[in-house]
Amino acid sequence: MSLTESSAADIARTASFASRRLATLSEADRNGALTALHDALLANKCSILEANAKDVEVANRAVESGILSHSVLKRLDLSRPGKYDDMLKGILSVRDLQDPIGHVTLRTLLDDGLLLERVSCPIGVLLIIFEARPEVIANIAALSIKSGNAAILKGGKESTESFVAISQVISDAISGTQVPESSVQLVKTRDVVSSLLAQDSLIDLVIPRGSNDLVRFVKDNTKIPVLGHADGLCSAYIHSDADPEIAIKVIVDSKTDYPAACNSLETLLVHQDALETVFPNVAEALLSKGVCIRCDTPAKAALTKILPTAPADLLQDAVDSDYRTEFLDLTLAVKTISSALPGSSSVETAIAHVNSHSSKHTDIILTRSKDIADIFMKGVDSAGVFWNASTRFADGMRYGFGTEVGISTNKIHTRGPVGLDGLTIYKYLVRGDGHRACDYSEGGKRWKHQSLPI
Repeated sequence: MSLTESSAADIARTASFASRRLATLSEADRNGALTALHDALLANKCSILEANAKDVEVANRAVESGILSHSVLKRLDLSRPGKYDDMLKGILSVRDLQDPIGHVTLRTLLDDGLLLERVSCPIGVLLIIFEARPEVIANIAALSIKSGNAAILKGGKESTESFVAISQVISDAISGTQVPESSVQLVKTRDVVSSLLAQDSLIDLVIPRGSNDLVRFVKDNTKIPVLGHADGLCSAYIHSDADPEIAIKVIVDSKTDYPAACNSLETLLVHQDALETVFPNVAEALLSKGVCIRCDTPAKAALTKILPTAPADLLQDAVDSDYRTEFLDLTLAVKTISSALPGSSSVETAIAHVNSHSSKHTDIILTRSKDIADIFMKGVDSAGVFWNASTRFADGMRYGFGTEVGISTNKIHTRGPVGLDGLTIYKYLVRGDGHRACDYSEGGKRWKHQSLPI
């Protein structure tokens, strides 16, 4: 990894050269670089955490001044229990995954001696623009090296000290391996971003990780394909037959395990028949965790009746905008789903709400019925749709991807947590022996088009 202040064109050109070299390296060479990367980050943990502490100190002052949100501060802090160790485990998990390059997904005998194959290959050069999360450097370095891609990284100003410390460690580690040092470049100057977004002849994919404003800026200012999501507006639907114990466990985990994450729960839809059965127990468990519940009129009436001692400051009236808000905090919007809307069932009403309000990230249903769950899982148009399981499972590590470069809500190329497979594309390889296309013109040789085992 190199820390660079070069021009955008030079950065992109250097990355392009490195990507060609990376694409030819053996899996052993790429895995060796990941081992070196892991060992170096482990050995330099103290110095990196010291640098991160400086960023956290500045960020704390910004939060106190109202300049920075608490959710950004949480994402910034590498000293949170398990966070640094998870970063290190992610590198080894990526290293130990199957090589994503050279995987044959189609093999066809076009004619005797003429073989067609579709083979996975790297995308090329990735530009990743992200905010706050310093561990992203290690995650992306591991994923890009393993998948044979070069990466250009631009982090937010909140993490400057952390980025510099981590990038120096990774740079020193990679320099002793077969992987070109310029395979991963960290850009320091903010002004270079717009110029990098103009390098569509050299950069193959942009991955923005951060706020709505960041994603919109990137999409509006580049011709390069963009892979990313703006919001993690995740919803849960409690059907009338939901198991109360399962509902409590799943909803509380989805909302409170890590509220600042993009896969945390933001909206709870409740079947009207569950308002006085399942919902009060769920609400009581949420309130005990300090969650502020913003309810529509029927939901609030049910809680006021059954939980008369609920803290008034945590039981509030919802407004329409709450159902389109990513709170990233201990706040949850609740809406009642009627079972008697003309022309549609309750689950269809829930699906309609999710599809019209969701950011297409991850949505869940709580029900005992497989048939109801299947309708919901087929009808909801999101990257992840779960049955009786927490939204927090929408994660590259938890999917077994090693780690992730981000979560995509796109509907082309890749969707959901983007791991190694999401950073590869494919090419068609044809092997012949002097074969000519003109020989297969009308009245000429006949194609075999025989599918072969992969």
